[in-house]
Amino acid sequence: MNIPNYVEAKSTDKRSYKRVDFEFDKKIKNKYRGKKFFLKTYGCQMNEHDSENIEALLEYLGFEKVSDYYDADLILLNTCSIRENAHNKAFGMLGRIKHLKSEKKNLIVGLCGCMAQEASVVDEIMRDYRFVNFVFGTHNLHELPNILDKAITEDKQEIEVFSREGDLVEGVPVVRANSYKAYVNIIYGCNKFCTYCIVPYTRGRERSRLKEDILKEVDELIEDSYKEITLLGQNVNAYGKDIYEDYTLGNLLEDIAKKDIPRIRFMTSHPWDFTDSMIEVIGKYPNIMPSVHLPVQSGSNRILKLMGRRYTKESYLELFDKIKKIVPGCAISTDIIVGFPGETEEDFKETLDLVEKCKYDNAFTFIFSKRDGTPACKLEDKVSMEEKEERLQRLNEVVNKYFLENNKKLENKEVLVLVEGVSEKKKMYFGYSETNKLINFSASKNLEVGSIVKVKITSAKTWSLDGVLVE
Repeated sequence: MNIPNYVEAKSTDKRSYKRVDFEFDKKIKNKYRGKKFFLKTYGCQMNEHDSENIEALLEYLGFEKVSDYYDADLILLNTCSIRENAHNKAFGMLGRIKHLKSEKKNLIVGLCGCMAQEASVVDEIMRDYRFVNFVFGTHNLHELPNILDKAITEDKQEIEVFSREGDLVEGVPVVRANSYKAYVNIIYGCNKFCTYCIVPYTRGRERSRLKEDILKEVDELIEDSYKEITLLGQNVNAYGKDIYEDYTLGNLLEDIAKKDIPRIRFMTSHPWDFTDSMIEVIGKYPNIMPSVHLPVQSGSNRILKLMGRRYTKESYLELFDKIKKIVPGCAISTDIIVGFPGETEEDFKETLDLVEKCKYDNAFTFIFSKRDGTPACKLEDKVSMEEKEERLQRLNEVVNKYFLENNKKLENKEVLVLVEGVSEKKKMYFGYSETNKLINFSASKNLEVGSIVKVKITSAKTWSLDGVLVE
């Protein structure tokens, strides 16, 4: 049994890792043939991609996926710990599963992902959720087959969570969510230690994959006719710093852009690591999508310093303007936190001022969520929840105004859309533009999901646009 330890996770001593190839334990292949599993995923794109690996590992054991957890022999929750809301949702689901387990005595229940890396969560599971059969973390996902088999065979709660990131395991199998868009991990973990963020403790330090392994995976996706890839990392802009002297995300983007792949995206970026050379590469290649997610979190320099963000409002705006200038038509989205401990009305107004300057195409706005173990949870917080909610509402009114304003600029223009399906409600096709805007559109002929088509925008809404296929 291995239980997470925050002291060890926070340690800043030098760590080493090596690249290793994944190997299946052939003794347990198809051991659970005929059994069914239900997998629930919370959180970010990295969690979604982890679930693609988890699904493949479970299929190796012989499990078959079902869409209703009532039909499952195994229920596994892949969790997120970035905000309290995701934390509460996972525990709420465990509560529902507890009642089901009283009816299905042989039901196996597991929990993995970022919440599993929190010592307080594991303590709570061991104390109050003894029906959970196994728990594993983000650093040993590849060991799922053996952890699960041991929990079932020995019929006791199996906790295997490592506080330190281990070796970088290549070749873990994957079941892609669809056949035209794919996630590609390029770097794991984060070294920034923003004071409010739990990611460095749950995902570990930055570890880049070898460029050869990434490019090989991209080549395989191209061979399988994928149209869009998204390069993933908790801080994707830091790619290569830990293993190369002169090969960065800009170099990797350029190497991939030279290949025959129509669309390339990447996320998430930290402004501190966004280099001029990277911006030049994005502007140079048309298959690198003109869509950048650039979290600002606050427009107040005082709050940015308390957050440990390592940039100022002024340097952020300089970077923002540079991207807009070099990448014409680039849509920039962001993350913003309101109600950070100590945030005054003046600090908040500085955030509103920044939003007025940037006029974001999209923004994910949140009330500050206290995460145990982070420095920010110890800061004095005198702002009432009522005031935080009022600030969030005011912020959303401003960002929504610019969402609509930016969308209206596209009316009567033609955009390229990657077709993702048909909306049952609207009876229209839907997909995303190069600038990552949701487009609902009509067509007089049948279209293939995964194809890229030209659409003329007929009307704009705050969150989406309507159009008609250009034939």
